[in-house]
Amino acid sequence: MKKNWIALGAALLCSAGAQAQSSVQLTGLADVFAGSIKMAGDAGRKSVVDSGGLTTSWFGFKGTEDLGGGLKANFLLTSFIKVDNGSQGRFANDTFFSRDANVSLSGDFGSVMLGRWMAPNFLPSVVGNPFGDSFTFSPLILHMNVPLFNGTGWGATTPSDTGWSNQIVYSTPKIGGFTANIQYQFGEQPGDNGKKNFGANFFYFGGPVTLTGFYERDQISNPAVPNAYLGTKKTDWMLLGAYDFGLVKPFVSYGEAKADNTTNKAKTVQLGASVPVGPAGKVLVEWVKTEMTQTDIDRKTFTLGYDHFLSKRTDVYAMLMNDRITAQTKGNSFGVGIRHRF
Repeated sequence: MKKNWIALGAALLCSAGAQAQSSVQLTGLADVFAGSIKMAGDAGRKSVVDSGGLTTSWFGFKGTEDLGGGLKANFLLTSFIKVDNGSQGRFANDTFFSRDANVSLSGDFGSVMLGRWMAPNFLPSVVGNPFGDSFTFSPLILHMNVPLFNGTGWGATTPSDTGWSNQIVYSTPKIGGFTANIQYQFGEQPGDNGKKNFGANFFYFGGPVTLTGFYERDQISNPAVPNAYLGTKKTDWMLLGAYDFGLVKPFVSYGEAKADNTTNKAKTVQLGASVPVGPAGKVLVEWVKTEMTQTDIDRKTFTLGYDHFLSKRTDVYAMLMNDRITAQTKGNSFGVGIRHRF
């Protein structure tokens, strides 16, 4: 009899577990290129085999569990990696899961997420330019997110990295092609609970039309642990759009960034296009200008490239880029690479 009760209990447990369908997936992307890099103001040129020509390489795990009634539990744990040498992170001292480290509940109401995830600025800038999330060759991403450490004094216009730690995110359900995210990052500053980051973004995809934008009000740096106070309040906003005509897909955007402790304001405008070539290729072109209003210094970056898909998961590319800053030596870069998703 005792054995029968044990068998019945085991059967009931298995039945309950079968009702909650769950899955865990290993996922990622590897991108490596060879080329020569010289940014505006660089003293010299460097030849490289480097990671992340068109997309920063990463790997990790994602999973979901169906809780029933349309409710799901989800998690993301993903880490950046430099595929050219095997080192972890985007740069020295980058946190291990600096790409994603979060859990969420999703359903008809949208979703609520806790942990580390994209900052409000990141995804709109990716879908709003023809080179996506290239931190090497996309002029818009370079101006927004990549400071130059070569004596030019050029800093990123984005206030606080492309990802935020310690945040809570509410994402709306999709309504007629429209979605939005509202994001709040806790500063976790001892003795001062007023230091925080706040932002929001929106997306509209309707047929050939793409419209997106973001706003951020930042006081906390990322991705350092613990988060540090920026010493001021910084704001950043941008509106971006694209229209797919079939023969060509033009992109346009405009945004501004400023800090409370200076009158200098960064104004950024982008013009770009993606042109299909045959069934598997596309020509990419983008020009971005950022003007500093108080110092009257501007930066202009132009990239021309070709991306060719060998399959749904693998593509090869070639890029040429010109970079100029007022009163600085100009820079020209090129690279050829391969990108694989898994």
